[in-house]
Amino acid sequence: MPASSAATDRAAQTLSRPFTLRGLTVPNRLVMAPMTRDFSPGGVPGADVARYYARRAAGGVGLIVTEGTYIRHDAAGDSVTAPLFHGEDALAGWKNVVAEVHRAGGRILAQICHVGVQRPEGAGPFPDAPTVSPSGIGLDGAPAGKAMTQDDVDAVIAAFAEAAAAAERTGFDGVEVHGAHGLLIDQFLWEGTNRRTDGYGGDPVARTRFAAEIVAACRKAVSADFPIVFRTSQWKVENYDARLVTTPQELEAVLTPLVEAGVDAFHSSTRRYWVPEFEDSDLNLAGWTKKLTGKPTISVGSVGLDKAFKPGFESGSRTGVAGIENLLDRLERDEFDLIAVGRALIADPEWARKVLTGDTEALIPFTVDQVATLH
Repeated sequence: MPASSAATDRAAQTLSRPFTLRGLTVPNRLVMAPMTRDFSPGGVPGADVARYYARRAAGGVGLIVTEGTYIRHDAAGDSVTAPLFHGEDALAGWKNVVAEVHRAGGRILAQICHVGVQRPEGAGPFPDAPTVSPSGIGLDGAPAGKAMTQDDVDAVIAAFAEAAAAAERTGFDGVEVHGAHGLLIDQFLWEGTNRRTDGYGGDPVARTRFAAEIVAACRKAVSADFPIVFRTSQWKVENYDARLVTTPQELEAVLTPLVEAGVDAFHSSTRRYWVPEFEDSDLNLAGWTKKLTGKPTISVGSVGLDKAFKPGFESGSRTGVAGIENLLDRLERDEFDLIAVGRALIADPEWARKVLTGDTEALIPFTVDQVATLH
């Protein structure tokens, strides 16, 4: 049934507040979460990709974060249909995406990434490149990838900075550095994959050095008003029980160097936004991150859905629509500042408008079949 007038007013009042991050002001608290779609043949996003993002902006999403894009490092990517963030053709494609999103009234961040040891040997747009990792160890603990030398580290840091500069030059409203989900930066942060004995390994602060140097290089490469968001997570691909940290004190140790390096906001990735991160508190990861750093945070995780991320992508799965009363409670008490929506926006480009206007009866449920098309 349609949302009541009171519920609609509450959602509109809570979610429609503008928010300013460094030089960027977004019209509301709703963010489109980054989701790999693999619809960019040869790494070049086309007109269909531009329409896909613009539909969500026109549907009421205040801020869009692109799917992960590969920096200019031959081992950065593992797919020939995921987008690049370098080269004349790819950047021209992204410039068109930005123009279409802005025309629709939205704002957009480029998410830049390197997959590290997640890349199978021979995969991606540059199959001859060796897979790299912090210590030659895969996410499962088995030997995998070439342990990075100092030259490798320097090259990747420079490539992230180049991508950040390209994002600003191309017209993006900010950049998000992907440091989550077991990708390369997270592989340095996590003791399970970082066994280095140089300055990039050791205790949690030492393991943060690679990430902090990337952020500092990005900060130097862009203007003072250009926002830098950093994405974190506890979980890794295919390992939802992995823990980067086990206490608030450990989390603070990891986040502080990133703040000092120039992070403006953190995007704290969880599978269910309502799950407490540590004992004796109902704060989620974004809530703890904001409390410990004082920086704005974006939360995420099964917003508007009744199944968490993994079950929602199992064959034949259908994910039902769920209410957002708990989300509104948390936003009203400023536990975090923005909320990212993922699969619900794949299913329904107008999810934001429907929620803000109380047209919840018309919300379209998510099914795994929707991933096969770019709508």
